[in-house]
Amino acid sequence: MKTQTTIKSKPQMRFTNYKLISMVLWLMFFVNVAIIAFNFPNFQEWSFGNLFKINGFTLLIWATVTFFSAVVSSYSENYLKGFKYHIRFMVFCMGFTLSVMALVASNHIAPFLFSWFAMGVFMSRLIGIDKSLKESKGAFKFTQKYFLAGTGFLSLGVLVAAFQMNEFTLTGLISNWSALSPFVTLICALCIIIAAIIQSAIFPFHKWLLSAMTAPTPASALMHAGFVNGSGILLALFSTLLFESNTLNILFVIGGLTALAAQFTKLLQVNVKQKLACSTIAQMGFMVMQCGLGFFNAAVAHLILHGFYKAYLFLSAGEVIEHSVPQKPLKIRIKPLQALAVLFFSVLGAFVFITLTGKGNALDSGIFLTLIVAITVGQMTYNIVKQKSLSVFQKVFFTPGLFIGGIGLYALMYNGVTILMADMLKVSEPLPLSTIQIVFGVVFLVGFFIMKLGIYRQVPWLYVKLLNASQPHKTTVLTSK
Repeated sequence: MKTQTTIKSKPQMRFTNYKLISMVLWLMFFVNVAIIAFNFPNFQEWSFGNLFKINGFTLLIWATVTFFSAVVSSYSENYLKGFKYHIRFMVFCMGFTLSVMALVASNHIAPFLFSWFAMGVFMSRLIGIDKSLKESKGAFKFTQKYFLAGTGFLSLGVLVAAFQMNEFTLTGLISNWSALSPFVTLICALCIIIAAIIQSAIFPFHKWLLSAMTAPTPASALMHAGFVNGSGILLALFSTLLFESNTLNILFVIGGLTALAAQFTKLLQVNVKQKLACSTIAQMGFMVMQCGLGFFNAAVAHLILHGFYKAYLFLSAGEVIEHSVPQKPLKIRIKPLQALAVLFFSVLGAFVFITLTGKGNALDSGIFLTLIVAITVGQMTYNIVKQKSLSVFQKVFFTPGLFIGGIGLYALMYNGVTILMADMLKVSEPLPLSTIQIVFGVVFLVGFFIMKLGIYRQVPWLYVKLLNASQPHKTTVLTSK
């Protein structure tokens, strides 16, 4: 008798490949979570010669990036079904994940710099995955220039320090910055800062992120949840250099200006993905601002929480697209009793934040984090009290429940991240209050209220300036019929 052999068709084979990649990513995530749970809270460091090392921070980033990649790959199985570059997308997604994992595990500067370069290569490929579209090619070329520039600055900063000290491991560099002259230390720090802010699309390097919207939605989710957060990882690894070079105020000011400007530009967008891009730029500004205050652990907690939030928003963006008629923006009107409620819950939220995290209870840079929390709680309170559909009892009940739950979740994440980063130097070291911090804090508050009250709409030149600053590069705009 003749035996029949079953030959898988090409679509079936591709489906198997998609499922296999997703399964591998999920397996990697669960393995990392299991290792963290088994070793928590006492982590030892595993070294593999001078090339790689694994510690609590490494496992934290591994768990984070594998989770986001697994979610995106699983989502893509249906979203990209029938897309001719689907398998290429999955391969690039896996390549990006492995490059991030290699980056945080690297101890020698060779794999470290190569991994940073590989991250940019895979992400630019994901952005320009559809080569049949002119705008997709334009986005690939435009973003690749930025990523290569970032790699160049990072390589310059690291290699100058390495050859000056004759030390080619990150461990050796991180603990011996004092061996360099102040001038060389400053140059190395500025190069690494530029590399970080390019990756996170901080002003004036924000154009690449605004120009990357031609990427498929799963690629955008991975980019906003994982790639742009790379600066938080990089700055945390080189925290000792930033302290040694006295460049933290640069991060504080640049991050704050970016957060403020991006929040303005977000209000001007009519495209859902462009709104999300501006939101990401603003959140990266806040993250860099936290690094500038000396709280690198808070920045890492922020990037993880932002990753969850932004991945969800991108993957569900299609559900909120609708046709609407432009309407005149509503003016903010608040009654005295509502203003009192906003003030009361803002102060209460700040007190809960201080109690749970221990930040902001001294006259140092931690005050600014507490201030941001107070503003956030005040904004949330106002959004609740102005709702006419809620009763007075519901408003009084929902407000503390929401902000206590939110702050509690953040405190849990912050404390857990702090434990996982315990063996890293100077990742949670608040700075003494300075004149620059106080002056910029006032500027930030004034800018915030100008934004919330809509005063910027009455200043035509500012409106036009912000609108032009938030436009993508001309070669990346959708023009295909």
